[in-house]
Amino acid sequence: MITVNCREVPSIKSPLAVYASDKVGAVPALKLHEFVLAPVEDEEIDPADVITAIKMFLASIGHERHFAVIQKNRVITVVSLDGYKLDSFPQGRSDQFFSCVHCGHVTQFETIHNNHTKIHYL
Repeated sequence: MITVNCREVPSIKSPLAVYASDKVGAVPALKLHEFVLAPVEDEEIDPADVITAIKMFLASIGHERHFAVIQKNRVITVVSLDGYKLDSFPQGRSDQFFSCVHCGHVTQFETIHNNHTKIHYL
């Protein structure tokens, strides 16, 4: 399991958890100021893949230059480089996401979730 500390970026914690879990193939669990990524199977999650996913997410919202992603053991922290505060999630996205009760697959989009759930009933 890998813990991602989002204390300095609480407004993007949920969408970042969804994005990172999709990229590395893990199951996210949200906590107050962080989220945990657990492997779906017995294989370990590579922290370098999680760091890459976080950097890609920050680049996709145009804030990669304001934040650094630091790893210490199995904890990855997103820290502000210049005191920049990300008050709200840009592009009007929602913190809602859908989780599959069968396997833990997580997505922001209800239609993708509904289509995914159908696979379990084939």
